[in-house]
Amino acid sequence: MEQRRREQEHHEKHQELQQLKHKDKSQQSAVASSLVKQKLQEVILKKQKQAALERTNSNSLTAPPVPNLKVKHKLKKHLNTRKSPLTRKESAPPTVKHRVPDALDSSPSSSSTPVSGCSSPNDSLPNENGLLPSAGGLSHEVKTHTHTHTHTHTHTHTHTHTHTHTHTHTHIYVFEFFQNINKYILRKRGQRLLAPSVNILVQNIEIHSVSPNFLCIFVYLCAGLVYDSQMLKHQCTCGDNSSHPEHAGRIQSIWSRLQERGLRGQCESIRGRKATLEELQSVHTERHVLLYGTNPLNRLKLDNRKLAGILSQRMFVMLPCGGVGVDNDTTWNESHTSTASRMAAGSVVELSFRVAKGELKNGFAVVRPPGHHADPSNPMGFCYFNSVAIAAKQLQHKLSVSKILIVDWDVHHGNGTQDVFYSDPSVLYISLHRYDDGNFFPGSGSPVEVGSGAGEGFNVNVAWTGGLDPPMGDAEYLAAFRSVVMPIAQEFSPDVVLVSAGFDAAEGNPAPLGGYKVSAKCFSFLTRQLMSLAGGRLVLALEGGHDLTAICDASEACVSALLGIQVRHAGCCLTSR
Repeated sequence: MEQRRREQEHHEKHQELQQLKHKDKSQQSAVASSLVKQKLQEVILKKQKQAALERTNSNSLTAPPVPNLKVKHKLKKHLNTRKSPLTRKESAPPTVKHRVPDALDSSPSSSSTPVSGCSSPNDSLPNENGLLPSAGGLSHEVKTHTHTHTHTHTHTHTHTHTHTHTHTHTHIYVFEFFQNINKYILRKRGQRLLAPSVNILVQNIEIHSVSPNFLCIFVYLCAGLVYDSQMLKHQCTCGDNSSHPEHAGRIQSIWSRLQERGLRGQCESIRGRKATLEELQSVHTERHVLLYGTNPLNRLKLDNRKLAGILSQRMFVMLPCGGVGVDNDTTWNESHTSTASRMAAGSVVELSFRVAKGELKNGFAVVRPPGHHADPSNPMGFCYFNSVAIAAKQLQHKLSVSKILIVDWDVHHGNGTQDVFYSDPSVLYISLHRYDDGNFFPGSGSPVEVGSGAGEGFNVNVAWTGGLDPPMGDAEYLAAFRSVVMPIAQEFSPDVVLVSAGFDAAEGNPAPLGGYKVSAKCFSFLTRQLMSLAGGRLVLALEGGHDLTAICDASEACVSALLGIQVRHAGCCLTSR
């Protein structure tokens, strides 16, 4: 009897469920609500029991699998590291403060966040610097693949704390900056990042997971530009620039042109600085430095007894314009010339250091007054301090750079630079200039001047004779580079290349100041040739050049070459002749 009653109840429940299943959805079903609630309660109880069982069996945890990552990212951004938001303070609870911050994090608060910034299209020169492997075109998108493993850890002390640790493996990495351009960064994934030493403009980044615990990162660096408005103040006291070819408008025009063409935004701007008296004395005599490296204001800080004797030896000439100069061409402004000259030298030194240390790929110094005519004890030819020579000496003394190549393509021979390194075998000096059998300023630079003592053979003069009938141009300069400059430079194998980049050989400069017809495209090609030396560590420092259009065109072409922007060179076919 009891069994029959149970069967009947079961049959009724079954019918009710069937009615619920096949009922019209527009009708209400109050009779089914109790059954639905009962079923839900059963499911909830079952899930709770399973969860409790899983918590009791989670004592032994296995480490998350380490993916075999080998990816390439192509970013066109500034990268700035931030402290991981997961890093705890020293005052954190014991169970948390020793926790190692996750090195990889795909969350929006990740410590690797690309920040928009300027970029340099170096991808057109993938292998010319010989440092980094070639990379493909740029992309503004970064594809990521994230796998997340979550484990629950229960720690029992006086109080019970439950922490959930999320281990994320992603292709977005925390980048650590470094100073050597081809140096691999090796650090454990769990180590905290150091603060970035510099803001590095990244063109291409390659990331390799070489082992489960280490990452290798290397980057392409950008070109640097240095300029300072204090160099504009070096002006003749007459106030008329029309009679002075070396004037402030030269660097003002170049700086404006680079801005107009968008090149300044693709480079890293370096703050200029004044060279110290000690840096100046690495090339020039103490007397020369005190005479031309001080002004009435900063002389108050120096030894009056020493200055009194030296300043009494100064000799100036009255210029036809009514101003004052150290010779008929080189103007002197008692208040501003020393500061501008030291700023030019210090800026070239600073840029050279940044390139030599790998903080920049290469660089261009927009500076004045020029320097390559200044010898250790005399200013001349618009020059007071030999900026390129000082930079080379500082690289030798402070960074222990063993071999330096100086290329001087100013139309005038760099007599001061030759004098400084004439017996130094660690500096190879190559000058391409108008000579005319010694009848063109400064009269030095004969092909037979090859160095002396240990430096014999390390001074090379490509001295053109024949006047301006016809004037030298692209064909002669390209041929000289192909047959003389590059073979000697490659055999020398320099660590750093410095260029006295005078543009008075460019077409447009008057005959007394140049008279040659080298195109801006040719200067760009010469720059690209030199970029293949010294791992691309190349610094150009402005020297002469007095036609504003010509020096702006040439400067633009050279900076474009440093950035890797392809320029169609009309004269390149001549290199095959």
